[in-house]
Order: sequence, then structure tokens, then C-alpha cells
Amino acid sequence: MPHSFGYRARTRDLFAKKPGKKGTIALGTYLRVYKRGDYVDVIGDGAVHKGMPHKFYHGKTGVVWNVSKRAIGVIINKQVGGRIIPKKIHVRVEHVRPSTSREQFKARVKANAEKYAKWKAEGRSWFPGFQIS
Repeated sequence: MPHSFGYRARTRDLFAKKPGKKGTIALGTYLRVYKRGDYVDVIGDGAVHKGMPHKFYHGKTGVVWNVSKRAIGVIINKQVGGRIIPKKIHVRVEHVRPSTSREQFKARVKANAEKYAKWKAEGRSWFPGFQIS
């Protein structure tokens, strides 16, 4: 039998629903508001075939650049050979979710700012061998 190279080839487990997550899609998925500049994770939902991303983009994080009635435009970096190309794709809202990848970074920035403010109040410096006068 000939080998298949279709658009959804070798995605049997990739787009399959996880145990306990089957059934109708939650209404909050459709009511969630996305704005330009938001970070989103592209996760293809096998229950909805329309507007599904290519299997390459499954699990990738990108930035929203366009919001339409039913779909979200996302910029995702794709490595092709030795270069990285920013790709613009449109994906229906069922296949995206807000990303949590920036939350740790924001928490670290906030903690560092508090630490630096405390050190400055004590007259210490965060650079070795340098005193604030």
C-alpha cells in the first residue's frame, strides 16, 4: 500500500483528545477575549476540523497579531534550515489557549525589582565592589 503524505498524516495521537477531556467544547473557549500582543499556545483540537493548524504548529507559542470574528492571527517562529522565519497563521479560537510562558518571567522581574529596592534602601549595591553613596 502506498505511503500517505496528507495534511494530517501521522496525527492519530497528536490531535486525539486526552482522557477525561472528551465531549462538547466548553463555552468559555468561545467567549475568551484575545487582544493583539497576547501570547497564546496553539493546540489543535481534534473535535473541530475547521480552522485547524498544521501539525507543525501544534504545541507552539506565538503572539496574536490579528483578531477576527472566529479566528485568531498568530505569529509563530519556524526554523527552516538554519534560519528562523516568523510565520503568520490564522487559527480558529478552539485551537488556541492563553500561554503561561510569560508568567514566570514576570514574577522573576517583579521579585528582582523588590530585591533591588531593598538593597538600595540598605545602601548596598547589587554589583560586587560598588557602593551606593
